[in-house]
Amino acid sequence: MQICDGLRVAWLVIWLLWALRTKRTQQREGASSRLSYIVLTVAAFWLMFSNDVPRDWLRARLFAPAPWTEWLGVVITAAGLAFSLWARAYLGTNWSGTVTVKVGHELVRTGPYRWVRHPIYSGMILAMLGTAVARHQVRGVVAVALLYAGFKIKSRIEEQAMAATFGTAYAEYMSTTGAIVPRLR
Repeated sequence: MQICDGLRVAWLVIWLLWALRTKRTQQREGASSRLSYIVLTVAAFWLMFSNDVPRDWLRARLFAPAPWTEWLGVVITAAGLAFSLWARAYLGTNWSGTVTVKVGHELVRTGPYRWVRHPIYSGMILAMLGTAVARHQVRGVVAVALLYAGFKIKSRIEEQAMAATFGTAYAEYMSTTGAIVPRLR
């Protein structure tokens, strides 16, 4: 867990530095829209990382801890964080932490965006899954499910904004790629 925590801290520092360079916002979602997914996302992170989880069943072991499962969790966490950073790098100055349309917004379809429309979410969910493996507890599975649900809601809101902005180009993009999980061809 300490290695997973260290990876997340390094990821967060990079993320915050990149957040300083983005395009100006042209249109932003409303607060009620944002609340619809933030509650689930915050609950997922709290459940995974809190030292004070209230229910014994959430702390129940899924399997016996072993060095190989802990390292597997670290590798999956690192892969997920790396994938989300790769996606963030490709998105560049179009990125925002909330659903927005930027001035001069571009439709990015290269790098990880050629496989999924929301690779940042994909990477973060994969990283949470890796941390769940390293943690060995039921709460990890619940946290991954909550994070997926939150990002699924956010991705649908985002897709409405992108469809309104890019029209048929975005509709064609949706038909060729998966949202969070790559589409099998």
